[in-house]
Amino acid sequence: MFGTGLLKGLGVTLKHFTNTYNDDRSKVPSRYEDSIDLGGRHKIVDQPSDMSGLITIQYPEEKRMLPERFRYIPMLLWDTEKGEDRCTACGICAKVCPPQCIWIVRDSDADGKPVTRPAEFYIDATVCMSCGFCAEFCPFDAIKMNHDVELAVFDRYPQLVYDKEELTVPVEYYAALWPTQYAQEEKVRREAEEAERAKAEAKAKADAEKAKQAADKPKRTPEEIEAMKKKAAERAAAARAKASGEADAGGAEASDAPSASAAGADDADAKRARLEELKRKAAERAKQRRESSE
Repeated sequence: MFGTGLLKGLGVTLKHFTNTYNDDRSKVPSRYEDSIDLGGRHKIVDQPSDMSGLITIQYPEEKRMLPERFRYIPMLLWDTEKGEDRCTACGICAKVCPPQCIWIVRDSDADGKPVTRPAEFYIDATVCMSCGFCAEFCPFDAIKMNHDVELAVFDRYPQLVYDKEELTVPVEYYAALWPTQYAQEEKVRREAEEAERAKAEAKAKADAEKAKQAADKPKRTPEEIEAMKKKAAERAAAARAKASGEADAGGAEASDAPSASAAGADDADAKRARLEELKRKAAERAKQRRESSE
């Protein structure tokens, strides 16, 4: 019993051993199907997860093709069409980075005025957690996640602190690593550019229409302009005459005011004299009553 089981186990081992060589020699189907041959036994194996058979990758000659959404150390994009960095040194990536492994120094012009581009850009790969927050929050699509995982060095510092020159890659490199995401971003970018272009064209058309209406508007002749000036002068003279007439009427009313005040003063004196007369008569009657009582 133990002998037959041992033989069966050795048979399974022998089968897998022979399948290993058979898989290497077979062309279709093969684990090397749809793989990239780099020459000299170097290959990039695109092996689906549902493929049966040998799954061992003969590293470093063979390397597995990484999925598109794999992320490792960030990279900066160079826009080859515009010939400039996409990064504007806004600092958002450094603010949202959980381990705070990004340092940015903004560039300046000859006068010392800050400009929207980085003079220095550093990432400490020893503490980067490959979370992708920097790429997610970047408003200019200037920083993306790279697929390069072979970063082994003998000295951690400063070889694992990458500067701007080491991090910068052309946008075509990003398009090759992230084809689906790159296509989506370019679609959104083109739609935004078309909207801006349509807005600018509509504004230019409106300005041209306004200028045309101004040009088509009939212009007044010098005789008409002189007649309008004459009418305006006549209206101004009439307004001044009216204002002077109102001022004269106000002066006349002011001159009549002293007579009215004098009349009012005479009435007050007459009332005061009448009151004194009544007081005198009342005093005399009171004196007569006292004398008669005695």
